[in-house]
Amino acid sequence: MNQSSTSSAIPKLYLLTNDDEFELLYQKLDAALSTGLIALLQIRRKRVLSLADGDSVLLREAKKIVELAKSYNVPVVMNDDVVLASTLGIGVHLGQTDGKICDAIQSLKPSQIIGRTCHSDVEWVKEAKNDGASYAAMGAIFASTTKPNADVISRQQLIEGCQQDIPICVIGGLTAENVSELVDLPIALVAVVGDIMDLPVESIAKRCYEWQQAFSQWKTPAE
Repeated sequence: MNQSSTSSAIPKLYLLTNDDEFELLYQKLDAALSTGLIALLQIRRKRVLSLADGDSVLLREAKKIVELAKSYNVPVVMNDDVVLASTLGIGVHLGQTDGKICDAIQSLKPSQIIGRTCHSDVEWVKEAKNDGASYAAMGAIFASTTKPNADVISRQQLIEGCQQDIPICVIGGLTAENVSELVDLPIALVAVVGDIMDLPVESIAKRCYEWQQAFSQWKTPAE
């Protein structure tokens, strides 16, 4: 996640897992990753973690997901859990209350990606950059089925976030159709859950290619 290479470039697709039963989830991830269009994968299994043996179940699932992603050369981050990320040898995405970036940097290998949720707060974006995060996530861009009560960010806040010299990830209610509203902004990553993962397995690859088509609206620096 080189910062200079992401500014003014075409965004990349960042896929998050949903709460499907694992066998179905695995099939969907295989369909998406096989397109070669997923730049980053986040393991986020809230329902599994709510189980009595959630930690051990998540560890078993995550090992299989990481192995699958590795076969497609796609980096993986774990949602919220630095210890589990370190155990698996992957990166981590941290919410504002899920630990310090400096601790994650010390726990993980230097090559691992560390993301930080910044919502609509530009000061948090600056802090994430200063702390050494790989990217700052801003949103919600639109209301979503995953987080229907999340506050929607203003365009001005997003513009200011994009000016902080750290790769910006946008998240929240994004689809291959409405992402065109962001076409003039230097966004590094577009995080997607429902618009891909809520589809049946046989429709996943087609939707990923529709995202690729949506990203073609961005102009590369050479243009």
